[in-house]
Amino acid sequence: MADNDKAAGSTKRREMPDGIWLKCPDCGEILYRKEVVRNRWVCPKCSHHFRISADDYIELLVDPGSFEEYFQDIAPVDALGFRDTAKYSDRLRNAQNGNRGREAVRTGRALIEQNEVCLAVMDFSFLGGSMGSVVGEKLARLTQTALEGELPLLIVSCSGGARMQEGILSLMQMAKTAAQLARLAERGLPFISILTHPTTGGVSASFATLGDVILAEPKALVGFAGPRVIEQTIQQELPPGFQRSEFLLEHGMIDRIVARNELRSTLSQLIRFFNDARQTRQLG
Repeated sequence: MADNDKAAGSTKRREMPDGIWLKCPDCGEILYRKEVVRNRWVCPKCSHHFRISADDYIELLVDPGSFEEYFQDIAPVDALGFRDTAKYSDRLRNAQNGNRGREAVRTGRALIEQNEVCLAVMDFSFLGGSMGSVVGEKLARLTQTALEGELPLLIVSCSGGARMQEGILSLMQMAKTAAQLARLAERGLPFISILTHPTTGGVSASFATLGDVILAEPKALVGFAGPRVIEQTIQQELPPGFQRSEFLLEHGMIDRIVARNELRSTLSQLIRFFNDARQTRQLG
């Protein structure tokens, strides 16, 4: 009996710890998580770009230890006393828990291959990366910092759009950020916009599509409204993939699609190009 018990135990299925494997939402391949992480959260089979956090983008793009964060003390408030299925104040409190920061964007100065820049990175984990008053204010202040320091401005967008719990206060951020970028353009300082999946709503309709150069990750969803809403509005069938970065590149809406592992070097080349051009103009 003991021998039989031992034999049965030897064939017992071992429990697999959670989180070792994940499934690619694009090709359906089962992937070893550590391999995906080593590949910068890009599927090694089909090159699907998984969504990553603002912290991950900062680590990916900037020289180690060079990011100096600004405007961390600006916090959102429930100015309208808004409530849908939950109080907006409760939504904010929940979003701020779990070390996800105080808002949907991180802003600061950094070095990219020794080139100094002002950098903002949106974080979809905070209320879908929605743009409320604080997001607009932080971006406006960062643009002012770029103006004062005569530095290039880079914004990595990942957003579901304007934050409707703040009503018109949220929508006003579209005009505020666009006005600040116009000042940057008047001074001849570059703004490079990086669109990731997704970049939608008021963010896509304002600063995200106002870059001197607009880059996008592969297959990123970029657009103002969803396909179903657009089809219902115009009463026409839409072409497949019309809101993906490949379609936008083909129709001249963006300048280049850049894979994540090439993004840092591409940004460095662009920054050097703009810095050299500006120095040439000043000398001339």
